[in-house]
Amino acid sequence: MMDIWTLLTILTLACFVGYFVVWGVTPALHSPLMSVSNAISGIVIVGALITAGVQTMDTPKILGLIAVGLAAVNIFGGFAVSHRMLLMFKKKKMPRTDSKETK
Repeated sequence: MMDIWTLLTILTLACFVGYFVVWGVTPALHSPLMSVSNAISGIVIVGALITAGVQTMDTPKILGLIAVGLAAVNIFGGFAVSHRMLLMFKKKKMPRTDSKETK
């Protein structure tokens, strides 16, 4: 098993890489980026459900349940933001004006 310092180093490097990757994305690609983050949250929630499914109530089960809750909020929020951003790119319908005049 890895020691705590190795795991903390991996977490720190992942945070730095994630920060620079997200800030390097152009604004036009934010909607697809949100969709990918939702897919990652889906993977996290499956792993958390597996962790939470153990028989005893101990630290991994509690952390798994917390992860399920946080990933569910992240998935819902991500889809809500993606939906609003995609609505910005849709053309607005112009009101129809009838050319018939009443006499």
